[in-house]
Amino acid sequence: MHDLAVRAQTSPANSAPATRPFISVIVPVRNEQGFIAETLAQLLDQDYPADRYEVLVADGQSTDGTRGIVEGLQRRHPNLRLLDNPRRWSSAGRNAAIRVARGDVVLLVDGHCEIDSPTYLAHLADAFEQSGADCLGRPQPLDVTGAGPLQRAIAAARSSRLGHHPGSHVYSDREGFVPPQSVAVAYRRSVFDEVGLFDENFDACEDVELNHRVARAGLRCYFTPRARVRYFPRATLGGLFRQMMRYGRGRARLLGKHPDTFSLPALVPALFVAGLLLGPLLALAWLPLAWAYAGALALYAGLVLLFSVALSVRRRDLALLPRLPLVFATVHLGAGTGLWVEALASLPLPRGRRWAA
Repeated sequence: MHDLAVRAQTSPANSAPATRPFISVIVPVRNEQGFIAETLAQLLDQDYPADRYEVLVADGQSTDGTRGIVEGLQRRHPNLRLLDNPRRWSSAGRNAAIRVARGDVVLLVDGHCEIDSPTYLAHLADAFEQSGADCLGRPQPLDVTGAGPLQRAIAAARSSRLGHHPGSHVYSDREGFVPPQSVAVAYRRSVFDEVGLFDENFDACEDVELNHRVARAGLRCYFTPRARVRYFPRATLGGLFRQMMRYGRGRARLLGKHPDTFSLPALVPALFVAGLLLGPLLALAWLPLAWAYAGALALYAGLVLLFSVALSVRRRDLALLPRLPLVFATVHLGAGTGLWVEALASLPLPRGRRWAA
């Protein structure tokens, strides 16, 4: 594995154009006018033969200036296409683009991220060639140019073990073969022929669900930090809460479809929310439970404070310290609330009706 990494680092980024795989870059968007121009500029300015890749933007009925920005870029870049996604969700947009994609390799990129390098696609092609993998994974750090103090705090929290699923490799920097579930974003076309497309019943975690099928099929995923992208963190706690709530609902749907994805760490946020709500009621019923509830809150607060101090010191950014506890609480409350909302939405009601999803 070390030899593979060395070969990847020393191989030329630009081999003969005729030998380069054709890459279809799929960008599902909805109301991304603040980010889409820069993201597309970085994708369209790659040091990769322009006739060997295409960028397919699947627009989920944007109501801002997103479509106009893409249409303006189309006039200068013939390898850029704008597609309609009437179902709006990212899962449907990805499928719409995959169905018309011409690539030997399909790469998924969101419309609000930074591409670190003009050799991004070349590195991707090299990694596929040298690893022989069926799909590639890469880190998705949240440290972006010009981030404000709250965004820096969100980036720090989400990259820590207290802020994301501990089984995920999404913030790793180690090259090698890994389970695909949380990190695979680029696929050989044959992968979709074998496992199918994205499940359009998912508004979030559709990538994890697809990658679970990839893993179950025995396909291999190679993780390479040289193909990383940087995602823009939410700018407000409200936006972060809504994002985490969507993730929580997606995780619950994933568990409903694939019970073998159950893990206790994924359910901890739901247990946290349940404890916050039920703790006071139980404490009123029996005094010893009041002490247990207070002790649990103190333990949580101490753990959050410990992580907040450690992250602030490690990043040499004291502006993070007063914000990190709020960010951690928002992450946990949002994910836990989403899990419960989706669980309740799945319960049957009288007369065969169900809660709205």
